[in-house]
Amino acid sequence: MQIEWFSNPEIFARLEPEWNTLLTRSATDTIFLTNEWQQTWWECLGDGELCLVTVREDDGTLVGIAPLFAETTSTGERALALVGCVDVSDYLDVIVAREHTESVYRALLDTLLRDDFPRWDWLHLCNLPAVSPTNTQLKTLAEARGLMVQHGVHDVAPILELPATWDAYLDSLDKKQRHEIRRKLRRVQETQPRWYTIDRAADLDQAVTDFIELHKQSRPDKNVFMDARMRGFFERLARILFARGWLQLSFLEIGGARAAAIMNFIYNNDVLVYNSGYDPVQYGAYSPGIVLFAYSIQDAITAGRRRYDFLRGNEEYKYRLGARDTLVMGLHICRK
Repeated sequence: MQIEWFSNPEIFARLEPEWNTLLTRSATDTIFLTNEWQQTWWECLGDGELCLVTVREDDGTLVGIAPLFAETTSTGERALALVGCVDVSDYLDVIVAREHTESVYRALLDTLLRDDFPRWDWLHLCNLPAVSPTNTQLKTLAEARGLMVQHGVHDVAPILELPATWDAYLDSLDKKQRHEIRRKLRRVQETQPRWYTIDRAADLDQAVTDFIELHKQSRPDKNVFMDARMRGFFERLARILFARGWLQLSFLEIGGARAAAIMNFIYNNDVLVYNSGYDPVQYGAYSPGIVLFAYSIQDAITAGRRRYDFLRGNEEYKYRLGARDTLVMGLHICRK
């Protein structure tokens, strides 16, 4: 195995021709681990020291990427974490070709424990999908080396497995929720609503601006979350993902004004519900957020999508729309 680590952010661009190809060979192929996402997150939100590790076979084939960075905590300890951790990247992992998991994990631990590797006290691997072999193989290898390991549920990610038809979806809901969705859809129809997805690059900048404003209006905590730095991340990310065909930015208009918005990602035939917003003052009586979700789910079913993934968080509306929990794990390794 050939092992290298990099602190210069230019490594993202250098690895671009190989990165996503490796990702498709991994057990956790998610948009949050694409080269596009990882580079954008680091450039907009990254702090500390980049410590990205690559693992290659002897012939030079890339078989592993550990996109890590190091920060000094308030107690003076040095913590390694995955690029993207924690709040705005719902699924993360070490990127490993399926057929090389054990050898890559061994090489990664060997590298992290070298005397010449940047100093660290804790390795925090957040937002690991439950299906990731990192939860089992890397954990076991670390324990075998006498390292202290903490592993457990970090969060939940409710997911809706999409049926073949809209009627089948409604039938899957309990009677009360089925009635509520139908009632909300009937009521909003009185306003002659319009819902649509942005499909022209020329409309994107204004659409993202309107999405951000609706997002901020939704709740006080969302207004705090969307500071200038986060706004810059959303704006740049939207442009990059739109160009890749991965962005689905949808709006519900009532009376000709944008009343609600959803920012979804389309990846591997799944719909990933990244964020949303609505105007609760002028349009709250019409439940525009739920109505837009209903239209979006119907559209996903029509398009033959596999799943409607609400991503991390146990907000009640996700379960009312029929989602069921999947687990997101955390693995923490102490060097001491």
